[in-house]
Amino acid sequence: MGFIGKRTLMGRKKVLITGAAGRIGQVMREGLKDRYDLRLMYHRTVLEVAEGEEVVLGSVADMAAIEAAVDGVDAVVHMAGDPSTNASWESVLEKNIQGVYCTYEACRKKGVKRVIFASTNHVTGFYEQDGVYTTPELPERPDSLYGVSKAFGEDLGRYYVDEHGLEVICLRIGSFQPDSAVIERRGDRILATWLSHRDCVQLVWRGIEADVRFGIYYGISANTRAYWDIQSARQQLGYDPEDDAERLA
Repeated sequence: MGFIGKRTLMGRKKVLITGAAGRIGQVMREGLKDRYDLRLMYHRTVLEVAEGEEVVLGSVADMAAIEAAVDGVDAVVHMAGDPSTNASWESVLEKNIQGVYCTYEACRKKGVKRVIFASTNHVTGFYEQDGVYTTPELPERPDSLYGVSKAFGEDLGRYYVDEHGLEVICLRIGSFQPDSAVIERRGDRILATWLSHRDCVQLVWRGIEADVRFGIYYGISANTRAYWDIQSARQQLGYDPEDDAERLA
């Protein structure tokens, strides 16, 4: 692992984005660049370095690599991992479970307080299958090994808050899709579960800035048909989503 590029602006928070080559990571890179100096962690793929960015190579499951990556940042936006609901145990064990452990532990060692953890709605997926309106306070009911791995990340985050003084914001991300996907797929669950790009960016930066030590929040837009509750995100983080899938249906 090593630094391969660095251009910084003075006087702003520095934020590490893991999984920067992923769908959400790329949107975060673009959406957060005007607020923060960014350090982007890639496992393999590397994009051109822009002003205010640093780029590092390595795996979040490699303790030495992630320790070096978090060193000197103010917050970590942890997006790295296997995002598939069909992911194998071997995959989620390394990329999601080992990866999030190494990330929290590296932050503890390097004195980085704030972690935004990209969790998933699949932590409570069986409520959705039963037609239950779901709040973050309900017990976990993961619907896949992927969901199990993200539930572990939430629980481990709670431990690191209570035991080591980290600050962890867990975002149970919904259907992160561009506007065009809502238009093309109108009538299915995306009308309830959609998270627009700009609302996702807002949710993340509000998570970075909020005076909250720990919280679990659903990450969706202000969808008329929503069955995941976002009131706690509104009240505790100041989240004010701009989009509603219904307007595109």
